Amino acid sequence: MNRIPLNIFLHHSSRIAAGCMGLGGSWDDAPVTGNDVRLAHELVDHSLDCGINFFDHADIYTRGKAEQVFGKVLSERPELRRDIFIQSKCGIRFQENGAPQRYDFSKEWIISSVENSLARLNTEYLDLLLLHRPDPLLEPEDVADAFQQLQRAGKVKHFGVSNMNGHQIKFLQGYLEQPIIVNQLEMSLSHLDWVDEGVVFNYPDSAAISFTPGTIEYCRTHNIQLQAWGCLSKGLFSGKDISGESESVKATAQLVASYAAELNVSREAIVLAWLMRHPAGIQPVIGTTNGERIRACQQAESIELSREQWYQLFLTARGRALP
Repeated sequence: MNRIPLNIFLHHSSRIAAGCMGLGGSWDDAPVTGNDVRLAHELVDHSLDCGINFFDHADIYTRGKAEQVFGKVLSERPELRRDIFIQSKCGIRFQENGAPQRYDFSKEWIISSVENSLARLNTEYLDLLLLHRPDPLLEPEDVADAFQQLQRAGKVKHFGVSNMNGHQIKFLQGYLEQPIIVNQLEMSLSHLDWVDEGVVFNYPDSAAISFTPGTIEYCRTHNIQLQAWGCLSKGLFSGKDISGESESVKATAQLVASYAAELNVSREAIVLAWLMRHPAGIQPVIGTTNGERIRACQQAESIELSREQWYQLFLTARGRALP
């Protein structure tokens, strides 16, 4: 069966996470609507029905409205909070009031972001807080102070990062009392640099890989749970119109469909099972709010691809032979 994550940090969290970026309506200042709240209720219900109790947020998703509508769900159904795990992220700031787009890991911004997320989510604590994208102006002592204050106040239980390489995590961890237990990266059949980095070492193709060497191994060695965003490749291999795509994309979609028929599961299940077959115990973060597609994704937990099937998908998506 599917590999268990190396770090089941909350012991009862689901193998798949429900991404909440699609909640809250438009990415502007328009107020949330009753329909937005209804969709949030439906996402929660569909997810829980499939055994998915882990919900992934960020303070910027639909400019805070994703957290806001999720908070309305919790205000109407407070009993849900004890049965679910909520993760949010901070650190990305939009262009505003004459200031440019930027990343901000200052102590003040981390703490204020968490306070605002808690208010929007209508909860007293986050199970997990991730730093969203690396801030070049990072002062690690600032992050350490912020984490310490938030944990002592009971506002955040665990901490992690997103889109960081192993060197960045190692540097930051050197200043923290709390372990970094998650790294969320883009990983999928259409985004393969994280695999290619490990197989093209000492080969000319390595120059074209944009993934920092050793990041996967660092996370595995230090028991850091890898989460995959973009894991469904925006439907590229599970029903999206690909008439204008490359031959490798078309061949991969055909192979996914073939394996889905062979194993009697959805195409989404094959796409996710490919990630989940990796021994790092990757946790996919699915971004769909569609109940039918959530159920299709959940089927990934019922299968395990063979080594040959895994490699055939990898080679087909890669579009060229291994070294």
